[in-house]
Amino acid sequence: MANKKNHRQFGHVRRLPSGRHQASYLGPDGLRRNSPETFPTKTDANAWLSTVETDLLRGEWVDPLLGKVALKEYGERWIKERQLGVRTREEYERQFRLHVVPFLGEKLLNSITTETVRTWRRHLLDNGRSDTTTAKAYRLLRAIMNTALDDNRIKRNPCRIKGADQEKAPERPVAAVEQVFTLSETVPPRFRVLILAAALTGLRWGELIALRRCDVDLDAPSVRVPRRLAQLNSGQLVEGPPKSAAGFRTVAMPEILVDDFRRHLMAFVKAGPEELIFTGEKGAALKRGNWHRSVKWIKTVAKVGLPKGFHFHDLRHTGNNLAAAAGASTRELMHRMGHGSMRAALIYQHATSERDKEIADKLSERVRASQSHANRTT
Repeated sequence: MANKKNHRQFGHVRRLPSGRHQASYLGPDGLRRNSPETFPTKTDANAWLSTVETDLLRGEWVDPLLGKVALKEYGERWIKERQLGVRTREEYERQFRLHVVPFLGEKLLNSITTETVRTWRRHLLDNGRSDTTTAKAYRLLRAIMNTALDDNRIKRNPCRIKGADQEKAPERPVAAVEQVFTLSETVPPRFRVLILAAALTGLRWGELIALRRCDVDLDAPSVRVPRRLAQLNSGQLVEGPPKSAAGFRTVAMPEILVDDFRRHLMAFVKAGPEELIFTGEKGAALKRGNWHRSVKWIKTVAKVGLPKGFHFHDLRHTGNNLAAAAGASTRELMHRMGHGSMRAALIYQHATSERDKEIADKLSERVRASQSHANRTT
């Protein structure tokens, strides 16, 4: 028997007392879903139902019930379930709590549009968040929404703002060779090699303070990077792997650093392969804040002529520049600095230890040349 005139085979439209029209349909599970909004005419309601029916037939239907979860609840669960290092987890929790939840936390996943995200981002920038902070918060939100997309909770990721994930970080300062050595002579003797190693091997702070006797081969000479120490918000130091797969590496040590390293091991490091190389006066692992205070970092960097705001990490940046000046290619720099990349051509290419040693040797030559020039002019 033919259907009555104007009776749909899929879905149902009813006229509300207000005169508007509500569309609804039965999902694959037999549960009725209402349209998220009402329509001025029955034709509009039927057009919406036709779109839903097409999505079902194409296998592109997204259950609106799954998207009715608050971003705060979903995001907190996302961070908890993600395989992250403890320091990264703390950082994600902090970003989410401070920059995402206050503005978007109560919104349902399927109600967040690109316009919503654009307004949120503008709000952050207009209320004192830096470009870097805003870009990090945006990348975190995008990652969370990507998982929501994979979970079939939303139809598309609303984080589609061109350039919003880009950080406009200011150019970091680079120390001259003589400034590096002057800085190393100005801090307490037990930290002299820490300064030199940061600049001449390019290791990160967390990698340096995690180094043990067994990681240093003064005959090669080289430094192995199998771990790092991360400091939590509580102040606790937690040992873990380097920041990425590229962080696991062996870096050739410039020959000019070898004698200083040997003297440091004899004077400040206990016997035994597992003993930490860089420690405080009482032998404890270094914590960044305590160390900065003990060496009077701000006053010390100013004393040697380094610019205001010069960070310990800028020694690593300095080392990167020195290695580049010594002739290292981009691929070789990635190896030496422990940098990862999304580019497949770089992910699977590794610098050879022989070439890395050549770079270290040339770096030593540049340091000696700079020191020789400085001596002639004084």
